[in-house]
Amino acid sequence: MPDVGEGLTEAEILKWYVQPGDTVEDGQVVCEVETAKAAVELPIPFDGTVHELLFPEGTTVDVGQVIISVNVGGGAAPEAPAAEAAPAAAPVAAAAPAPAAAEEAAPQGRTPVLVGYGVAASSTKRRARKPAQDTAPAAPAQAAPVAPAPVAAPAPVPVSVPEQLNGHGPGAGRPLAKPPVRKLAKDLGVDLATVTPTGPDGIITREDVHAAAAPAPAPAVEAPAPVAEPVTAPAPVQTAPAVSADARETRVPVKGVRKATAAAMVGSAFTAPHVTEFVTFDITRTMRLVDELKAGTDMAGLRVNPLLLIAKAVLVAVKRNPEINAAWDEAAQEIVLKHYVNLGIAAATPRGLLVPNIKDAHAQTLPELSASLSELISTAREGKTTPAAMQGGTFTITNVGVFGVDTGTPILNPGESAILAVGAIKLQPWVHKGKVKPRQVTTLALSFDHRLVDGELGSKFLADVAAILEQPKRLITWA
Repeated sequence: MPDVGEGLTEAEILKWYVQPGDTVEDGQVVCEVETAKAAVELPIPFDGTVHELLFPEGTTVDVGQVIISVNVGGGAAPEAPAAEAAPAAAPVAAAAPAPAAAEEAAPQGRTPVLVGYGVAASSTKRRARKPAQDTAPAAPAQAAPVAPAPVAAPAPVPVSVPEQLNGHGPGAGRPLAKPPVRKLAKDLGVDLATVTPTGPDGIITREDVHAAAAPAPAPAVEAPAPVAEPVTAPAPVQTAPAVSADARETRVPVKGVRKATAAAMVGSAFTAPHVTEFVTFDITRTMRLVDELKAGTDMAGLRVNPLLLIAKAVLVAVKRNPEINAAWDEAAQEIVLKHYVNLGIAAATPRGLLVPNIKDAHAQTLPELSASLSELISTAREGKTTPAAMQGGTFTITNVGVFGVDTGTPILNPGESAILAVGAIKLQPWVHKGKVKPRQVTTLALSFDHRLVDGELGSKFLADVAAILEQPKRLITWA
């Protein structure tokens, strides 16, 4: 089980895509696992035949445990000394016949390692093993048995060094970075060879990648097909064991996203002093603008809904009140002002509550923001949201109104200073131009960290969001 995210120590095997006897290739996805942050597909770094799946679906496995064994050579299993058995930290157990001559030679080409990431060829020489026997001896749990079938040119056996398996092995000029950091760099289009590392021992950190990506212009966002709103997804579901109809209690293990959400909410609630303010206002004009945009050609093929204009109103209000977009650094005793907005959208999915965010949402036009929202929603619904997509958020919107709820007191997403809850939009009697008329009315609730956001700042920000949605032409005049 590889380290698929920083600070994570375990993952649950959701689904196996292969079975014993199947042929696999380097880079082929063999299983899907769920960590406390996201569901991740794991590719196999070997060519060969699956020998054994060591854990069934639904099992929670510690990082470093062997979960699958693969016959990479097709030959008989060598009689390996105990000292040369794969260590417990090896994510994938693989065995292949390796004569003395082959083991003395330096490995050629790419050495397959964890999650498809290669490392530089190692100069380590291994002593010759005993000749292969007709029958493979019993192997320890972490060593993988292989089927007897000698081949003419066996592949070299990867050296099971934990540091190399996690992308930190010494390489000839290869940048040092953990797999999640490499994935982040790939998503942002950053070449790790051009990044200046600031981590210990020359390791590239997430901050280094973000710093390298900052000067790059934002890519044009392609408009995907319209999708449903994020919060209209099914409510979080916990898989419960089968029980009889007359059972009085059911116990559901707390793990995965639910476990991470619980820890984050407790930490946020008892770390940041929350204050929540409310405003109820007439949103009729914004609802009319939504209908006009749907009927127009400028937003053709894009998802247009109230959440889109609410998100745009939040971005304009942040520009008018930049101090709301900040974070509290407890260690340094500093307030960190963010000059960018990574806008988080809370989404209820079958796996639990996820809060992916739109990177640099402040720099996007309305069509681009619509496309980003649609992509974020579809990815979350499919369970493909990556840990990188849920990190680095600066401000969050949660739309509880789609469930018919008027408002709420949301808890801050850890590391952020404020969160906006959007209530249900209902036709209600409202005084308009001196007369009581039926109008579309809603309530917004803003929770903020009172350590760095004073009541005046929070009130001004919330009032600005409401004023923009009351008179949406302010999206132009205030932008």
